[in-house]
Amino acid sequence: MLTQEQNELLVRTGPGTQMGNLFRRYWIPALLSEELPGPDCDPVQVKLLSEALIAFRDTDGRIGLLGELCAHRQVSLWFGRNEEGGLRCPYHGWKYDATGRCVEVPSESAEFAASVKITSYPCVERGGVIWTYMGPPEHQPPAPDFEWSAVPATQRYVNKRWQENNYMQAMEGGIDGAHVSWLHSGALNNEPMRIGSKGAQYQRDNKPKIEVMDTPTGILIGARRNADEGQAYWRVTQWIMPFHQMIPPYGDHALHGHAWVPIDDENCWAWTFTHHPTRDLNAEEHAAMQNPEGIYAQLIPGTYRTVANKSNNYLMDRAAQRAKRHYSGVPGIAMQDASLQESSGPIVDRSKEYLSSTDMGIVKARNRLLRAARALAEQGTTPPAIDPASHRVRSASFVKPANQLFAEAVQEVIEAGARPGMAHLSI
Repeated sequence: MLTQEQNELLVRTGPGTQMGNLFRRYWIPALLSEELPGPDCDPVQVKLLSEALIAFRDTDGRIGLLGELCAHRQVSLWFGRNEEGGLRCPYHGWKYDATGRCVEVPSESAEFAASVKITSYPCVERGGVIWTYMGPPEHQPPAPDFEWSAVPATQRYVNKRWQENNYMQAMEGGIDGAHVSWLHSGALNNEPMRIGSKGAQYQRDNKPKIEVMDTPTGILIGARRNADEGQAYWRVTQWIMPFHQMIPPYGDHALHGHAWVPIDDENCWAWTFTHHPTRDLNAEEHAAMQNPEGIYAQLIPGTYRTVANKSNNYLMDRAAQRAKRHYSGVPGIAMQDASLQESSGPIVDRSKEYLSSTDMGIVKARNRLLRAARALAEQGTTPPAIDPASHRVRSASFVKPANQLFAEAVQEVIEAGARPGMAHLSI
């Protein structure tokens, strides 16, 4: 349980807030590269951390991420013309380059134009994603280096969807190692990436024991279930500050992960990343990613909003619920999570919670974020996981002797990390 004050600090990420200042010290997934498909393409409206922005790719392919409003009369540059190396406001022709610098005011001198600049944030492209850094320029870290972003395009798949609740509710669901045995129990029998695996078999134990360990990047969350006699099945989730999660794998199937990025305080982007470290994604994996039963939800064409949503009760199927095909009645792993997270309202009141031992990972993640935000605000302490070298970690699933302590059982995961060309650890 959090106090109201702690909850407010945790969920508010707009300009000037403590958590917002913390998040602005990291590279943030802003758009898919496909949203800016080529030079002089249409500009795109972007909202991140409660800031309204415009993204465009100029004539030379440079990416600009600018404050949405023209400096002149504060109209939206989404109506602008992307041409000849910049974005021109159609109202009076003021033109901005990819750095936000005004390069032309038709009615005024070059000196006047040079005195005008709007908000702009640097961008890099990694792994089919456009990332931005929204913090102080003097503290800009090197580009992110997650393993999924560094493998060839044939070895990865990336997408995102809009979710109508605060980022923290979504992230807490992602790092909750206990709910799979209940909410996603149908998927253990029906979802292609799980069918027939030892992991799916062992996850039918719906009374996991959760253990947590601090790491330099965030935390390791171990969910321990009974396996064969004298053995324990561990699923180890990596949570990497401030909002990244790596999901434990099943067998030789691809690895998955999420990033829960605040749009504003009541909406977030649920990014999903899939990759295999040693081979191309196969036909079965591609089919699973296109299947709305899995971790990628079906999207309304031309948008990143989901077909299943509040307006249609998330395609609730009570017959499937009674048959235990979908334990909550909602089809698809992604929307099973999203439907319940959105059902708490845009910002849940955590002062009313009754937490249990299975929530240890969630409690630890909250505390790490609160401590980091306060340390940055009060002492200027550099947040964890800024160094891209710290991004090269993996989740894992494995069987160990039942009497082995978590710190010992997980050592192999800590040491292996994400070494190029090395297969992941899973059953």
